[in-house]
Amino acid sequence: MRLSSLSPLLSRIADSFRRHPERVAGSLAVLLLCTGVTAFGVSPLAPNASNIPTRQILEAVDSLSTQAQATELSDFRFKLFRTDSTRSSDTFDTLLQRLNIDDAAAATFLRRDANARLLLTGRAGKNVTAEATDEQQLLKLSMRWATDDETVFKRLVIERKGTGFTSAIETAPYVSTSRLASGIIQTSLFAATDEARIPDAVAIQLAEIFSGDIDFRRALRKGDRFNVVYETLQADGEAIRVGRVLSAEFVNAGKSFQAMWFQAPGQDALATPAKGGYYTLDGKSLRRAYLSSPVEFSRISSGFSMRFHPILQKWKAHLGTDFAASTGTPARTVGDGVVAFAGTQNGYGNVVFIKHRNGHETVYAHLSKMMVTRGQNVSQGQTIGLVGATGWATGPHLHFEFRVNGTHQDPMTMAQQSETIPVPSAAMPLFKQLAANAAVELQAAASMSPTRAE
Repeated sequence: MRLSSLSPLLSRIADSFRRHPERVAGSLAVLLLCTGVTAFGVSPLAPNASNIPTRQILEAVDSLSTQAQATELSDFRFKLFRTDSTRSSDTFDTLLQRLNIDDAAAATFLRRDANARLLLTGRAGKNVTAEATDEQQLLKLSMRWATDDETVFKRLVIERKGTGFTSAIETAPYVSTSRLASGIIQTSLFAATDEARIPDAVAIQLAEIFSGDIDFRRALRKGDRFNVVYETLQADGEAIRVGRVLSAEFVNAGKSFQAMWFQAPGQDALATPAKGGYYTLDGKSLRRAYLSSPVEFSRISSGFSMRFHPILQKWKAHLGTDFAASTGTPARTVGDGVVAFAGTQNGYGNVVFIKHRNGHETVYAHLSKMMVTRGQNVSQGQTIGLVGATGWATGPHLHFEFRVNGTHQDPMTMAQQSETIPVPSAAMPLFKQLAANAAVELQAAASMSPTRAE
């Protein structure tokens, strides 16, 4: 191309650059960038594959035999497990049906076996576990229940043996686990523990532990709260019993009360451990000389005050405390002492008088049954009779009196003012270590929402 023919083209390019310098510069930049990328893309980065030597290897592979596995699988049978609760209307057939068992021989055995009758006798709601084949044939049936012994439980086991079945009742120890829980009082202690799914037995223990400092019948306020660590006793992984409260905290009217269970060890390996009890975390005993109530935590139907007598039909000083309870409820002595009288006496009906030290005396009236005799030594918490409605009583309850040198006193006041015993000095190092652990657990319980955790 001649220079003369390029002049008009160059002139137009120069004119465009003068009118649109930014557009022309951008176009040139893109052109250069693409050219660079193209150059980069075609530049070789690895050796030429045609120059790499190759080698072919052929090897015979023997396949694994599946015959042994197939033989094992042909003999394999699934074991199916199912748990259900007994009902008051149950028969052995209906129970097996809910457990998904279709086994005529098992049903026949259950109907004839004396041990198997325990499944359906007594209260309903027993947990029964069945182990069966994939063809719904029974292999094993088991049920567990608590006994009066707090250390062991009973286990019923019905098992297939060959072409028949056997049954046995076994005894086994509990496995103890701890649970943390917290709650807030809205209406009552039991309503709060129900909301937190805490057993009533724990609520009763809480009231007993702090009864010397808190009047649970009159002093609870909305917004009071509690934290608790308690034992559950498990039988083969099933929690069937509540154990002891291990530590607890109760905040009443803004004031915090803490407690932990402690049992001082013996002085040597052969010594019998001291009697355990509840203590504050700084070592002060919460076990006082007198309990605040002669029955486990119960609603007071008539307090220590003036009242309209339901039989005499007039206002009269009520010099005792009435505890509403059903007939047959155990009545316990609030302190150590000696039975001064056990018999029938006018309006008291069946009544027990117990002499304590320092001129103190307690009275337990309207009993349906007396379980002690005159002159007998009794210890705090011992059952001395059963609640009833004998004498001048309009319904079953326990009338309780506390006298000092013959003068009637408010039982709650006497309980709160009775003395306590500290941790033995020799056991204090161990106590402090356990108290530190208890404080951590209670803090963990306090950080939870009102609920329960294992």
